[in-house]
Amino acid sequence: MTLLPQQHVIENILQSKMRGKVTYTGNLSASSALNLTYVKPFDHPSGKGYQRPVDNKRCNDFSMYLSKGENSLFTPILINAEAHWEFSAYDKNRPAFGRLICKNRASLMDGQHRLGGIKRYIQDTNSEMQIPFLAFHYLDEDEEIQLFDTINTKAKGIGASLSRYLKRDSDDNSWIATELITRGDSPFHFIGSLTGKRNAGRHVTLQNLYKVLEILFKSVPTDHLTKEERLVLVLVYFNGVKEIFNSEWLDYKEYRITHIVCLNALAFAGAELFKKVINIEKKYIDYGQIIKHLQRIKSMEWSSNGPLKYLQGLNGSKTLANDLKSLMKIS
Repeated sequence: MTLLPQQHVIENILQSKMRGKVTYTGNLSASSALNLTYVKPFDHPSGKGYQRPVDNKRCNDFSMYLSKGENSLFTPILINAEAHWEFSAYDKNRPAFGRLICKNRASLMDGQHRLGGIKRYIQDTNSEMQIPFLAFHYLDEDEEIQLFDTINTKAKGIGASLSRYLKRDSDDNSWIATELITRGDSPFHFIGSLTGKRNAGRHVTLQNLYKVLEILFKSVPTDHLTKEERLVLVLVYFNGVKEIFNSEWLDYKEYRITHIVCLNALAFAGAELFKKVINIEKKYIDYGQIIKHLQRIKSMEWSSNGPLKYLQGLNGSKTLANDLKSLMKIS
């Protein structure tokens, strides 16, 4: 499985050390990467396998990502050369810069889905591309497994909220959600968290608001509206809710109105209301009707110890939304 029919050379390699381990960094062609590496599956007969089965969807998604062109950057793949790759310096005066002579295949520790996506991409486009890599000269099997486990269990992603924030210039709902937290005239300004980290008073994350927006606009004809117009629509609606229930809105502990299950319920009800107040043909939004319908829910009880005490999940949101729509007289 690890034997190569002939030696392969990778040029322009930088040799260094990481915590006492010799490493090599550089780039190699996609076809070379596919030919020079192999994966140790979790059910390997040796008992030292650890890689999960390939998820074809993740490979396909990465292939689609690569099709975006120069903006589709990605991190280096991680390799254990298992002492099968030998370094040779070009010049004795620069002993850390040279070439790798690859005698056998090396173990791909991290990056099998990236390589899977790259394989599909170069096949579909009949092209070639360079792949950055970091290779350890030698790790024993236990060290390799331990590093794989650390990478995949200890390292934390940036989180959905921060990811939405980073996409605010290219995704309308991400932009609107960001504005809902950063604008001083937004009811979410003092209770929202951009990064997803909740703390005292800030319990609604950017990802929570993104979900609220998905519910609000999923079945509403807003394609003709700009993102700025959609933002105003959301602001009018939720500011209207906050004005009616100002004390409840600001007291997360005693009232559930800003708990996620209730915000989603308000979004489901709001989606039905938006259908009534948006006139596509006349390109007109009747904001007055939003406030008029919201006034009808003044009697709603949001207490944490009241009828909503055990409300939870998406089904709970939909049940509460039906009650809200009934009060608003839009169902």
